[in-house]
Amino acid sequence: MLDQTSAPLLEALQARSHKTDAPFYAPGHKRGGGIDPELAQWWGLPVFAADLPELPELDNLFAPDGAIAQAQELAAAAFKADRTWFLANGSTAGVIAAILATCGHGEKIILPRNIHKSAVSGLILSGAVPIFLTPETLPDWDIPLCITPEAVAAAIQTHPDAKAVFVVSPNYHGICGHIAGIAQIAHQHGIPLIVDEAHGPHFGFHPHLPPSAIEAGADMAVHSTHKVLGAMTQASMLHLRQGMIEPQRVNQALELVQSTSPNYLLLASLDAARRQMAVGGYELMAKTLALAATARSSLTQIPTLEPPAQWTASFAGFDPSRLTVKVTDLGLTGYEADELLQKMGVTAELPSWGHLTFIISLGNTEADIEQLIKSFAQLASVSPRPEVSPVNSWAKAQLQTWSPRLPVSESPRLPVSPRSAFFAAREVVPAERALGRISTEIVCPYPPGIPVLMPGEIISPGAIDFLQQVRSFGGVITGCDPDLQNFSVVR
Repeated sequence: MLDQTSAPLLEALQARSHKTDAPFYAPGHKRGGGIDPELAQWWGLPVFAADLPELPELDNLFAPDGAIAQAQELAAAAFKADRTWFLANGSTAGVIAAILATCGHGEKIILPRNIHKSAVSGLILSGAVPIFLTPETLPDWDIPLCITPEAVAAAIQTHPDAKAVFVVSPNYHGICGHIAGIAQIAHQHGIPLIVDEAHGPHFGFHPHLPPSAIEAGADMAVHSTHKVLGAMTQASMLHLRQGMIEPQRVNQALELVQSTSPNYLLLASLDAARRQMAVGGYELMAKTLALAATARSSLTQIPTLEPPAQWTASFAGFDPSRLTVKVTDLGLTGYEADELLQKMGVTAELPSWGHLTFIISLGNTEADIEQLIKSFAQLASVSPRPEVSPVNSWAKAQLQTWSPRLPVSESPRLPVSPRSAFFAAREVVPAERALGRISTEIVCPYPPGIPVLMPGEIISPGAIDFLQQVRSFGGVITGCDPDLQNFSVVR
């Protein structure tokens, strides 16, 4: 019987950090002795004393048989998986490794067009050929949903040689897909299901939260443990259900994408976050959900503010701790509202064209919620509310201009694979000359990190217009010329 109250890696690191020795090993600061004095004063020397490499007492991430092995075994049990790997390179490493472990060069993978850029990196590195499904978009919100079991079934019917199905659930806004249905369809055809569950590591710890992807039948799930639980930024997990994917393939893939010098502070924070949830997850999630309910109820009472999104009854599942608030009726873009709220002491997770998304987690307090409510009340009282907001007009138009508006059963076609385009001879041309050419770049607003263009796609007027509008509203575009004057295309 596993003891979930223990934290073997955290305890081993703590014990080793208190051990004195003459350190002739990396890192160069030698347990804090060589750290810049200002940094040492700010962070404190104990954190540097624990910044240690793969010493015998601390195990080895790539061949674990001690503290890391024990910590990962406990994590697998806590998250209801058969195997769990700790990730020190974020969920990006887990997503890439999942694709590498299931798909080789020229092999097909079925996945939604609204994937995170890390999945595009997985396509480039593996050489896999994407069979893209365009998910439906939530009307008036510009929020893409999860692909449906019916769309997956149709894609498998057309591409029975596909090696994997990849879905995103929940999305950034907390909306979940029908994972159980998709898993059943994929498994009927002998195809594994991978779920980018970066925003759902807390699922399964409270009955008012959706079940986890692994519980619903997924074969692999990637968790950004740091996003909503108590791990440090960049600390994530990859979970496996045994049967359809060889663990050794996952091991080999992770060795390609993880650092050979993983940060033990990050790894130990995963161990601690697991213990925290395994021991007190229900209580922590109950508190979190109560705070979210208070925020949602109070914001609904603000007369000039549209009530926060409440999608529980409309989809396969919804995370009630995720709060999305539309601001276009105030005559503001999400980016403008975000700037104003920051001046009031409130910072959102995700500003978009017409709404803001807030992550309410176990680290939030009643004071945070009070500040959120107070700031929105102030924002709503001073913002202009024109009868016809130019923001609303643009929002309606842009839904038709960016990305192919295809039935969910159809797939946007790439003239060449992402890998071929990425490694092709390229040239940089002005935006007007890039139209109709094949992109070699991953171009996306960040966050959320969903590419508007990726290597292999044809650059359309709608895509460029969308990027320019996002930039004009204050969004950040990554992966290309920041001024959007030039684009890299296949020569």
